[in-house]
Amino acid sequence: MNPVYRFGSWLIDKYAGLREKISPGWLEKNRSKLVETKLSVYVFTSSRIGLTGLALVVITLFLAIFGPFIAWEPYDVYPILNKPELAGKLPHPPCFGNCEGLPMFGTDQYGRDVLSLVVRGFRIALVMSIIIVVTSSLIGILIGLVSGYFGGIVDEILMRFTDMMLAFPGLILAIAFSLTLRLSLRDFLMANPTATSIVASLFALDPKDAPNLANLLSVFLALILVWWPPYARVVRGSVLSVKEQGFIEAAKALGLSTWKILTRHIFPNIMSPLLVMVTFDFATATLSSAALSFLGLGPQPPVPDLGLIISQAGQYFPERSWWIVIEAGTALLLISLGWNLVGDALRDVFDPKTRRSIELKAKIEVRK
Repeated sequence: MNPVYRFGSWLIDKYAGLREKISPGWLEKNRSKLVETKLSVYVFTSSRIGLTGLALVVITLFLAIFGPFIAWEPYDVYPILNKPELAGKLPHPPCFGNCEGLPMFGTDQYGRDVLSLVVRGFRIALVMSIIIVVTSSLIGILIGLVSGYFGGIVDEILMRFTDMMLAFPGLILAIAFSLTLRLSLRDFLMANPTATSIVASLFALDPKDAPNLANLLSVFLALILVWWPPYARVVRGSVLSVKEQGFIEAAKALGLSTWKILTRHIFPNIMSPLLVMVTFDFATATLSSAALSFLGLGPQPPVPDLGLIISQAGQYFPERSWWIVIEAGTALLLISLGWNLVGDALRDVFDPKTRRSIELKAKIEVRK
């Protein structure tokens, strides 16, 4: 039996045991759901693509959480200032022999260790993508639920506003929002040291980089503003098909509140496409935020943003900075590839045709 599946099944059993202790009788009521969950875990762990993606996601999450502590050099120190004689040699390529006291994996134009910067960059990339996707999906889900369930004039107003947002190219609109928001955010952070410290700790940066923190905030707020409309459209379409089913009519007849119907009966039945969409968007949001930083709309040096690192290397590319582009680009590739592979595997888990082909084998394994 797949060890990853065994571990996932063990976690499900532990969760079920904990819920049973808190609410006696919960296990018996939800036994069929637990079996279905184990089947989903089996289908996912049976996919080599899914396991590869999961491994990449775990690695990138580990680097995002612990990268700032692992990085062996501070990001805001410029060695070139202490060694002016290196000015003509920078950026310095990787070397595995006599490096003249320079980092083994190469430096940027300021003499900083590129690999150390990239390790720190995982935190910024992952935090940006998670905040963008989670926040925008919550906004889109709320608008889609309200629009699809109530219909009528509410549906018309919300969907026409959504259509208006979708009519503009997302990246162009994000650029406009980013340029508009950055000055206001900079003033807010300069006037609120507590907020600056919170944001700085989130991105593992120094609070003295308040202007750069404002640029980071402007990028992900701009992307949130343009990222929610697809979620609203997907949720609305799913709600329209679910709300006409018999169990929703029965819930209304029993006198359940609108909130309970939306959260307990409709939302759980439309989660499958949303989960797949969210995993793919983690990859897309990472690349989009890096693209805005590459265009100069994100933070400025010395912040170790992956898009900024690649952009700064452009003036020396390809002869004198190919290693910078490769190292930072590989980090972005690992992040986006991992989430895309996980999304592909989840799509198979929720696809009835694919699932049915291995369901019998999965049930046999689950009962062992």
